[in-house]
Amino acid sequence: MTRFALTLEFDGTPFQGLQRQKHGPSVQQSVEEALHAITGEDASLHSAGRTDTGVHALAMRSHVDLAKDIDAFRLSEALNAHLRPDPIAVTHCEIVPDDWHARFSCIGRRYVYRIVNRRAPLTLEKNRAWHVAKALDHEAMHRAAQALVGQHDFTTFRSAHCQAKDAVKTLDRLDVERAKTEWGDEIRIHAAARSFLHHQVRSMVGCLKLVGQGTWNEDRVAKALAAKDRSELGLNAPPHGLYFIEAIYPAGEE
Repeated sequence: MTRFALTLEFDGTPFQGLQRQKHGPSVQQSVEEALHAITGEDASLHSAGRTDTGVHALAMRSHVDLAKDIDAFRLSEALNAHLRPDPIAVTHCEIVPDDWHARFSCIGRRYVYRIVNRRAPLTLEKNRAWHVAKALDHEAMHRAAQALVGQHDFTTFRSAHCQAKDAVKTLDRLDVERAKTEWGDEIRIHAAARSFLHHQVRSMVGCLKLVGQGTWNEDRVAKALAAKDRSELGLNAPPHGLYFIEAIYPAGEE
């Protein structure tokens, strides 16, 4: 068996998330079906993270074990051919050691959340960013976000369906910036941690949006965190603004 590491880019709009689901299509299902068409094998795809319905990825790291004798370039080319017209692309493929694991070898994950902050509705960016018409104070959002950086009990920002055993996580970064783009002002929230709870990023972004529009004062985010109570959550941001952008591995194990 040969272990192949894949880097996947996908538009999450038509999928019920990355992992296989009983009630709809998934990225994993599409990739595994393409692998079966190429190799005749029932291979399982393992990934660095999970994504919800509608969440996107720029560089999701995954791996698969195959018995077929095929080089990495041919495999990536064949996968991209078989994945059409699904909005999934293999942007990189390489052979890795048998003990390298896309999920368990990963020591860090990075996400970005996109908010297009303009009056006009979205057309080209629809389903690829959260449209917020009311002007947002990104500097206030950034200041409020810093209360969440570090090791905390993130119960308030955790989905009721989260399967993690412990709500304590260490958030390495939560930065808010404003960028001028061709389609208007865009606010980007950058989040980095070793791992995240289910809905953690979206829940944090939703509360920061309330700060940006003046519904919450900046201290309210810290108070919501300290409450350790999901009922104190102000808002869960929609999935379509969220992107998985990087899986980080120890030096020499990328």
